[in-house]
Amino acid sequence: MIIAPKRIVCLSAEAADWLWRIGAWERVVGTTAFFKIPPEVPPKPRISGFSTAQFDEIADLQPDLIITFSDVQAPLAAELMRRGLAVLATNQRTLAEIEATLALLGRIVGCEAEAEGWLNEFRQRLQPIEKVKFRPRVYFEEWNDPLIAGIAWVSELIERAGGEDIFANLHSKRAASERVVSPQEVCRRNPDIILASWCGRRVRIKDIAARPGWEKLPAVRDNHIHEIAGSDILQPGFRLVHGYEQIKRCLLSHRSVH
Repeated sequence: MIIAPKRIVCLSAEAADWLWRIGAWERVVGTTAFFKIPPEVPPKPRISGFSTAQFDEIADLQPDLIITFSDVQAPLAAELMRRGLAVLATNQRTLAEIEATLALLGRIVGCEAEAEGWLNEFRQRLQPIEKVKFRPRVYFEEWNDPLIAGIAWVSELIERAGGEDIFANLHSKRAASERVVSPQEVCRRNPDIILASWCGRRVRIKDIAARPGWEKLPAVRDNHIHEIAGSDILQPGFRLVHGYEQIKRCLLSHRSVH
């Protein structure tokens, strides 16, 4: 018989969000500060950022499972394991991997039925747009110094929304360092729309528009630069449905004037 964990620490926001949705919130004893706890939900201690964590505070919570995400949190996971704590580290990059990870978390906490219900909604709300006649060229900026193009699931969402990711060739690059692009290459690929989310920092749209040579880009010339909140697009969990809705609205707004 598999015993589900009863004291869980979530160092990744999407895991905390998912456990709340599927009915396992009472077992969460600590979360990352990047998880925006809904007003009606009892708060839990915030014991980490994204690349930093309060190791002693985590140990004091006596967790029987700690959930981390991505290569960025690998050093945190390694230190927690050295301290003898149980860690689940995932590194999902595509929509299929995200779905599989959410299903895995549902099984781990014994909430398979609840998880499947939410996964059905996740799949339905991320359905591709059909019969798109014009696919605007989209540049997604994940970071501004250096410029980093969107991760695989962002590229997939752009394509599903009826856009053309100008850096789709980087789709398979799992590390951010492999998705660094030059301002000149962005200009060469000439995006119609620029979407940006800067990993926890507010996007400065005026700074993007003021980059040398970018004034000629259709996206800049026509004021099609949009920020998407990191919690809606950079956390690989259920909240991607909100990011997808925003991408679709941005693309629809562009089509309506062309």
